[in-house]
Amino acid sequence: MNKSQVRTRFAPSPTGYLHIGSLRTALYSYLFAKQHNGKFILRLEDTDQKRFVEGATDAIYSGLKWAGVNHDEGPDIGGPFVPYIQSQRLDLYKKYAQELIDKDKAYYCFCDAKTLEEMRNEQVARKQAPKYDRRCLKLSKEEIAQKLAAEEPYVIRMKIPENRTIEINDLVRGKVAYRSEELDDQVLLKSDGYPTYHLAVVVDDHLMQITHVTRTEEWLPSTPKHILLYEYFGWEAPLFAHLPLLLNADKTKMSKRKGDVAVGDYIKKGYLPEAMVNYLAFLGWNPGLSSEASAKGEREKETYSMEELLKDFSLERVHKAGAVFNIEKLNWYNNYYLKQKSAQDLSAFVWQGEEKPKAPEPQITKATAIECERSNNAEEIREKVNLLFNPPAFDKSLLNWKAMEEKDIKESLESSQKIIAGIPEKDFNSENLKNILMEEAAKRGDKGSLLWPLRVSLSGLKNSPPPFDIAEIIGKEKSLARIAQAIKLL
Repeated sequence: MNKSQVRTRFAPSPTGYLHIGSLRTALYSYLFAKQHNGKFILRLEDTDQKRFVEGATDAIYSGLKWAGVNHDEGPDIGGPFVPYIQSQRLDLYKKYAQELIDKDKAYYCFCDAKTLEEMRNEQVARKQAPKYDRRCLKLSKEEIAQKLAAEEPYVIRMKIPENRTIEINDLVRGKVAYRSEELDDQVLLKSDGYPTYHLAVVVDDHLMQITHVTRTEEWLPSTPKHILLYEYFGWEAPLFAHLPLLLNADKTKMSKRKGDVAVGDYIKKGYLPEAMVNYLAFLGWNPGLSSEASAKGEREKETYSMEELLKDFSLERVHKAGAVFNIEKLNWYNNYYLKQKSAQDLSAFVWQGEEKPKAPEPQITKATAIECERSNNAEEIREKVNLLFNPPAFDKSLLNWKAMEEKDIKESLESSQKIIAGIPEKDFNSENLKNILMEEAAKRGDKGSLLWPLRVSLSGLKNSPPPFDIAEIIGKEKSLARIAQAIKLL
């Protein structure tokens, strides 16, 4: 293997849409490759044809592109090691499976599903770890030849050596050792001619000259089998980095079937790629502080551009423990990056491809910027802006501030109505409205007795922007009309 150039890969299976955890794995692989002036390769591991999901491949392409995790070689752009789709490489896997049989490192297994299930049940009953009992390893050459001639279905299993310790020098976890007695004689080639992950990943990583493999820790127990396969073929193994799993708040593994875990879900809701990339980078990695910076009392940096991640990221600072997916933190990042946009750019992002309220463009832009302050994503902003222009009907009880009597609520609204009616159109803006209304509110001793009924009458909601902002957005005429409507309720 040519170790002069770092080559990493991301090899998702199109059995579901691009998972948040998968995007983090891709990001780490991409960052490591680019830091070392290397290549980042995309390969599709589609050998599990039964679980193939229509549209999943396109979601992988679009999700990576959205995040700015761009591959140098792959199914869609080609490269020196085509094809990059495993279902198009079946002849290769058959060739290498046969090579292992010829080397006595693998063997034919003719056991059917019923036999294997009975075997497992017996082992469980004896409180043994379920594993293949190697009965087909005892078949003679003549028996094997007869079964093959009779076209009996078979799989090819790898032959695990006895009394061996297999060590892994993991870039994240350090030295990890497994005894060969713990390992099962893994199926390498299935009866349908498709390889299992274990054969295909080793063959492809070798042929595509992958130097570093980053994947989640759930694959760590499979790694000794992969190291043995490299040894059987006489190939040099890549370096491994097993990343911590992403966990739900209850510390369970984030599955593909629980909550919003697909990258596409977050794209649809209006999360920004820079927010997602920044957040995912910190799910398992921490840049830390130099001793000098720490002595100065400096705080760790929280916001990183892709360029800054390329400079500071390191696999050595990836944690071993699982990382909890905290939606509140992702929301913090997204709100931060949304607020970095100009009002015009923000509005363009929020309303791209979406139907806008029937209102003048400047009012929509202003409303979008105001609602951004208290929103997590574009979807939330759109919902709140639409409510500003089309407020819901509400019960008169919502106008009540601290058990005010109806006559006092009515007097408060009439006072606001008079003030707003007296402001000339040229001066009708949030700042001027705030100055005048706050002065009146201060005279009352309890500011809420003026501002709460006014805000509810303008928005129809318990939670909304300040009344000055709403009034500017919807204009003087509509503000007065909404206040009059609220007075009618009393």
